[in-house]
Amino acid sequence: MATKARLRDHYQTQVVPALMKDFSYTNIMAVPRIEKVSINIGMGEATGNQKLIDSAVQELATIAGQKPVVTKAKKSIAAFKLREGMSIGCMVTLRGDRMFEFLDRLMTVALPRVRDFRGVSPKSFDGRGNYTLGIRDQLIFPEIDYNKVDKTKGMNVTIQTTARTDAEGLALLKHLGMPFSGSRPETRHA
Repeated sequence: MATKARLRDHYQTQVVPALMKDFSYTNIMAVPRIEKVSINIGMGEATGNQKLIDSAVQELATIAGQKPVVTKAKKSIAAFKLREGMSIGCMVTLRGDRMFEFLDRLMTVALPRVRDFRGVSPKSFDGRGNYTLGIRDQLIFPEIDYNKVDKTKGMNVTIQTTARTDAEGLALLKHLGMPFSGSRPETRHA
């Protein structure tokens, strides 16, 4: 049974009309949308202990619902005891319904579980409407079993949009429900 992602439905029914009104788009295809979400875990300590990569891959697969790719070092750096081809992290790229499901869980379940959470920074855009969020601890995701974690791992979540400016990207993510700091939960327009 293929269920439609709740966040995708919200995007199509609520967000698109709101953005068309806010930015005076005449064509529905001009409205910014989310293309993909990339989740990356960098494990610099894995140079000394390759078992850390295995646990990072397992946890990222649990969080994302998709098997991650192990990233390798592109060049050797003696100061970091790093050789070319050594495994140093893992990443996964989500699209479609998996992407919307992950974003929904991130915004409604995981981020509010962060201790002293006051919202994410609205300044983490790259100038082209893409947003990157750093997460210090994988334990904010309820799928991770606290007893099986050997080491806390941080991760970067990059949300790539079709927005041309940061203002459009910010408006898109705000309407989707991203809890930005300094802003109250958005009230829906009638």
